[in-house]
Amino acid sequence: MNKDERILTNDELADDIDEEANIRPQHLDEYVGQSDVKENLRIFIEAAKLRSEPLDHVLLYGPPGLGKTTLAHIIANELGSNIRTTTGPAIEKSGDLAAVLSNLEPGDVLFIDEIHRLPKFIEEMLYPAMEDFELDIVVGGEGASRSIKIDLPPFTLVGATTRAGDISSPLRDRFGIVSKLNYYSEDELKSIIKRTSKVLGMDINDDAATELAKRSRKTPRIANRLFKRVRDFASVLGNGKIDLQITKEALERLHVDAFGLDALDIEYLTNLIEKFNGGPVGVETMASAMGEEISSLEDVVEPYLMQEGFIKRTQRGRVATEKAYQHIDVELDNRLF
Repeated sequence: MNKDERILTNDELADDIDEEANIRPQHLDEYVGQSDVKENLRIFIEAAKLRSEPLDHVLLYGPPGLGKTTLAHIIANELGSNIRTTTGPAIEKSGDLAAVLSNLEPGDVLFIDEIHRLPKFIEEMLYPAMEDFELDIVVGGEGASRSIKIDLPPFTLVGATTRAGDISSPLRDRFGIVSKLNYYSEDELKSIIKRTSKVLGMDINDDAATELAKRSRKTPRIANRLFKRVRDFASVLGNGKIDLQITKEALERLHVDAFGLDALDIEYLTNLIEKFNGGPVGVETMASAMGEEISSLEDVVEPYLMQEGFIKRTQRGRVATEKAYQHIDVELDNRLF
């Protein structure tokens, strides 16, 4: 199964973008969860506004789908500033960076997603831009090259990454505010689902919202995606309202079980237990047995299975836990009927 086909993938899908602007909170007061991060940002933003200074550069890190992009937009809104967005892979040449930075207005927020994927020489060009609001560009060919210094307006860089360990120390040290986003509780996800239902104009009762929250892998992006799919079932097969019955039926059809596992997760656990006697087994062997990319297993499947206690990662490889055996037995029994 391609990870782009999974409804439970943490990565952003095209369908997520369609209504993202509508359901994305615009201010800190509307943002659910991440209480410590949110309250600290509130103080830092107010302090910067009192001093009439740009906010210190901000690095947001954590698993995908937890709201880093949303927070970047909220920071700009709270500052009363414009936001310019780009990604690490999109900045390939010095001219790309110069074009982005030279178009900033004083006080603007520059959001760079996947900042860990910036080329090394681009990263080094960012250092004086972040520290002194200056950009040094080398122009001319060999033997006739010279450096041009461009003054930049004061701005705030907000970087986001799912791989904080891949960011170099010199770049990380230039961020005055570094915040980790954590997975969400069921209550927080339930609040997000309730808010989304109100914004999109589709009623959902309390039991249905609780069920959706339980199966959303502690991730708001997945919670909103599942809500929209259940909404489709409620519109076509139900009475236009989302209740527990239509929610369970929809999630069953979408192959999302009570633990938030889908067909790819179950295939992983089944292979681990039945083909490799529960492990230990290396990820390369697992990927070969399943016909999947190693990166897909490491980035998409395994993190949630480990977090929920279905597998353990040891020096010798992946090992299935007792919880995994119990769950696969249930799954296999269900398939017999």
